[in-house]
Amino acid sequence: MFIEPHINGRRGWIEVISGSMFSGKTEELIRRLKRARIANLKVEIFKPAIDIRYNVQNIVSHDYTQIVSTPVDNSQTILLMASDVEVIGIDEAQFFDDQLPEVCDQLALKGIRVIVAGLDMDYTGKPFGQIPNLLAKADYITKLHAICVRCGNIANYSYRKSADGGQILLGEKEMYEPRCRQCFQEKN
Repeated sequence: MFIEPHINGRRGWIEVISGSMFSGKTEELIRRLKRARIANLKVEIFKPAIDIRYNVQNIVSHDYTQIVSTPVDNSQTILLMASDVEVIGIDEAQFFDDQLPEVCDQLALKGIRVIVAGLDMDYTGKPFGQIPNLLAKADYITKLHAICVRCGNIANYSYRKSADGGQILLGEKEMYEPRCRQCFQEKN
């Protein structure tokens, strides 16, 4: 496989921001991308097309901070659309296909800084999507925590209030809440 040379002699890498719902993953992703733009770096931002909770196109955090992104149906599309950029942001990475870790690897080998944000566990407490594989490939990892709504301790679980739906069920505070390990195990 041919890999294009590094952009402007830069070396690429992969950063993963993970944690539970309401831990600030998207907010942190947006912060890093805005700082890259302040540094006059060329930035492209992607999100899965299925995520239309707050906005069809923009990435929006729970506190309504937002940044323009490109919704895509699969990770290979990111490779096709990522020409002449220095930084790529990817939100809700757990919803992407199993090619995402390889796509991120290829981008980093081209000299691109890749910043990926996503849930590390699903509502059952099991590893979610391609996040475990991305964590294994990452050069930098940031694990964020929410606050447990039941006891106030740090929360790293996303508790689903309803048993409806499969592994992927888009929702917000009406459907999910952050819980610590003990409160997550107690369920209710």
